[in-house]
Amino acid sequence: MSTAKRVAVVTGASSGIGAAAASALLDAGFEVVGTSRSAAGLRADGGVALIDLDVTSEVSVAAAVGQVVERFGRIDVLVNNAGIGASGAAEDSSVDLDRRLFEVNVFGVMRTTKAVLPHMRARASGRIVNISSVLGLVPQPYMAAYASTKWAIEGWTESLDHEVREHGIRAVMVEPAWTNTGFEANALDADQPKPAYAAQRKIFAEYVGDALERGDAPSVVAASIVRAAQDPTPKLRYGAGKRVAPISLMRRYVPHSAFDRQIRKLNRLPQ
Repeated sequence: MSTAKRVAVVTGASSGIGAAAASALLDAGFEVVGTSRSAAGLRADGGVALIDLDVTSEVSVAAAVGQVVERFGRIDVLVNNAGIGASGAAEDSSVDLDRRLFEVNVFGVMRTTKAVLPHMRARASGRIVNISSVLGLVPQPYMAAYASTKWAIEGWTESLDHEVREHGIRAVMVEPAWTNTGFEANALDADQPKPAYAAQRKIFAEYVGDALERGDAPSVVAASIVRAAQDPTPKLRYGAGKRVAPISLMRRYVPHSAFDRQIRKLNRLPQ
């Protein structure tokens, strides 16, 4: 079976940004396949098709990509959205926990991209949209491991984009700020919390709770994902929401000492 419509695959599409992106891409005219770890099989109901995919498993990724290609005959856009959060001081988490975070947020992106690229190269066309974060641009105390996964995605995507352009493919990023989803509910808890950081962990929890409550709606990020997916002259980075552009400019042009002081002020850290 094949389709003349463009086909988009969205990982982590069961809720939050992924669900909003899948719906927005459907409205933009795409055939959309959303994935999650427990999608209960492919369904065709005139809306988003759902399939099982565990981004930490080579077998699962290969099976899911094969299923999409068999049904639709093509993959035009891959939105690498699946991810998990983590908070706490860098010293509060074991290396094993950090590794679990990287397995999903970094190696999961690499794994799904590598599985899709041969099909895109065969058609000399495609778009990889990786969901980064404003935390891929700036540091975030008490989220060091999570921020480092996004910094890794930034470097990997930018490098990949240079490699695949000659094959008609572009790799781009969408960078949300704080977004009002249930993302934190599924975050990994620090497994080796240290008393030395207890007071600041409490302050950080209050800071994050307030930031998420005032955060952008998932639809704001979804709109940026649609732009990134179909922009005829794609940019490397698409900020999602009004707060990302000013932060990006500050990161580039504000002296390091002043930027450092602002980060500490926002996080209520001693100056």
